[in-house]
Amino acid sequence: MVDFSGMVDDEFLDRLGLEKGTRKVVNHEERGRILRAMDGCSYKAAAGGSLSNTLVALARLGAQPIGGPSLNVAMAGSVGSDPLGGFYRSKLRRANVNFLSAPVKDGTTGTVIVLTTPDAQRTMLAYQGTSSRVNYDSCLASLVSKTSILVVEGYLFEFPDTIKTIARACEEARKCGALVAITASDVSCIERHYDDFWDIMANYADIIFANSDEARTLCHFSSKESPISATRYLSHFVPFVSVTDGPRGSYVGVKGESVYIPPNPCVAVDTCGAGDAYASGILYGLSRGVSDSRSIGTLASKVASVVVAQQGTRLGVEDAAKLAESFALRCQSKS
Repeated sequence: MVDFSGMVDDEFLDRLGLEKGTRKVVNHEERGRILRAMDGCSYKAAAGGSLSNTLVALARLGAQPIGGPSLNVAMAGSVGSDPLGGFYRSKLRRANVNFLSAPVKDGTTGTVIVLTTPDAQRTMLAYQGTSSRVNYDSCLASLVSKTSILVVEGYLFEFPDTIKTIARACEEARKCGALVAITASDVSCIERHYDDFWDIMANYADIIFANSDEARTLCHFSSKESPISATRYLSHFVPFVSVTDGPRGSYVGVKGESVYIPPNPCVAVDTCGAGDAYASGILYGLSRGVSDSRSIGTLASKVASVVVAQQGTRLGVEDAAKLAESFALRCQSKS
């Protein structure tokens, strides 16, 4: 998806009848109305979406042979043959993420409008376009057979046909010895497709990424239950569990045990993409063969804090290099 990210005030949201801090799926007409209302506002376009944010950060962390060879990062998905699709593919290539799927002929590329208010709260409006259709074709099969970690974005569970593709891709990945990671993505998505999430998680997942609300929803826990309880519960079913809890920190769960990761101090400017950045740190640590969950979680927390302290969802190249170098030194000192 292509992200349109802009700073707005509460009055702007009220004028458009938007509830702050929520994610809403919009149609073509609604998307046009909101973009027209943003005329005159300062906003940026980026090759966005939760998964691409994570993969760009992972590619930048792994760009230098620090602690191991440079990482090859690729993405498969569905974008249109329209100008926005071309923009999306070229932006990812420039970020060293290979987009391997051919454009959908006459397809309209999905977009996400991210409206951030001065209190760092984000309101998201998603237009699915062609991104709702991902087929298990020869390109995807070839990609899965060569990967070491397959990451599946949870938003894709919204679409029944795509769930079949997810199952086939996960099954092939496991046969080839790859790790399978699932992002929870959204509470309402989990609630609507609870059985599908658990079917994939229980049968294929090695890693699950969730925030505290998503983790509780997956466990059918009430809002009074602590994130640590949800982390421990999920870790009985999934080998590596990552649960973020905003400014309160995060948790990493393995085999029924949970490790608390304190938050990395920062002044929040834009919380959009924080969870995506955190996931990239976890994936980077695992891809480097690090087994110490506390060290991996600490790196992930640092990556997220860097992204939260800036405007925009992407981890910068220089910041990524410093984080990767610091992580390598920390791991060396422990060995």
